[in-house]
Amino acid sequence: MVCTSVCASAQDHAVPAFKTLDSMEARVQGCVTCHGQSGQGTTNGYFPRIAGKPAGYLFNQLVAFRDGTRRYAPMNYLVAYLPDPYLKEMAEHFAKQNPPFAVQESPAIDPTILARGQQLASTGDPKKGVPACISCHGASLTGMTPGIPGLVGLRAAYVAAQLTRWRVGERHAMEPDCMKRVATKLDDTDIAAVSAWLARQPAPKDPAPESANLVRMPFACGSQR
Repeated sequence: MVCTSVCASAQDHAVPAFKTLDSMEARVQGCVTCHGQSGQGTTNGYFPRIAGKPAGYLFNQLVAFRDGTRRYAPMNYLVAYLPDPYLKEMAEHFAKQNPPFAVQESPAIDPTILARGQQLASTGDPKKGVPACISCHGASLTGMTPGIPGLVGLRAAYVAAQLTRWRVGERHAMEPDCMKRVATKLDDTDIAAVSAWLARQPAPKDPAPESANLVRMPFACGSQR
């Protein structure tokens, strides 16, 4: 009788302890090690800001890392065996975060390069068939629900690396892959220019992503399904 009571008491205490270990705070410890406690990214490293990005975009990336369609060994390992519902909760958690933006980069850059970057971001290049970044990523570059990320707050090296990986076929998105279509039209100079200009943009007053607007988008995009 005493043993039964003690065992039952021990089990009662074990359940809350398990739930605490499975809290969102515990779940995202593998993420915050690189991306920051609130997903703000690193100022002196390569890891991008994930806070405030559309939950659909974050979920798609986690699934891509898990399934190996997006390759970065630490991320592939981290999420290798996690089910969709688990990843979706993590994505929704970081989508709700709104930490301060880091101070934008401002190294000395040729004004001609910055002007080219601003052109690509704001108006595009019709001769090359390149649409403006803002046509999909939002007028304030904060992204568009459900699946297009914000670009403001990202470091130039990260943006350039992702565009280059799309251009050479190392990164993919759901078909139709609109970013692949854009990146293949950019040369090294264009990538350096738009990356540098984007990295200099100040934090927006409203960091929330824009609502979906398929009419405004220049290409069909699988991420917006």
